[in-house]
Amino acid sequence: MTEMRTGPVMTLGNGACVGLLNVAGTAFDGPLAEYTPAPGALHAISLRISQGFSPLGNWAPTLLACDVNIIVDWKNLDSGATGSVTRFIPANKTSTYPVQDVVAYTGPGRVEITVRTDKPHLPQSTEVFVP
Repeated sequence: MTEMRTGPVMTLGNGACVGLLNVAGTAFDGPLAEYTPAPGALHAISLRISQGFSPLGNWAPTLLACDVNIIVDWKNLDSGATGSVTRFIPANKTSTYPVQDVVAYTGPGRVEITVRTDKPHLPQSTEVFVP
């Protein structure tokens, strides 16, 4: 298993909302167990996506959270395979309750991940090894 994280993705959300998306995940060889985001998955990346930040933790409201569609583009640099995963992320999916079932079926090898939204945004990329 290999942990990965991108930089925060700044975006505009629905309406005049400014948002901040936090994306982290685990690249694995699998197969994943029955009670996981993708039972039986092999050679993929499971992502955790949350929004905004809370300056005082659970004691304060979350700032910079918007309803937005996130798009995860990936390219396997070893095999040349490419793909994309799109998922609606509601504003209430903060670090306390992240979205945890976004899976990119990349195959094994070095994989470049780019995270963006369908609104004006500043995308973030990273590279991870999928065993």
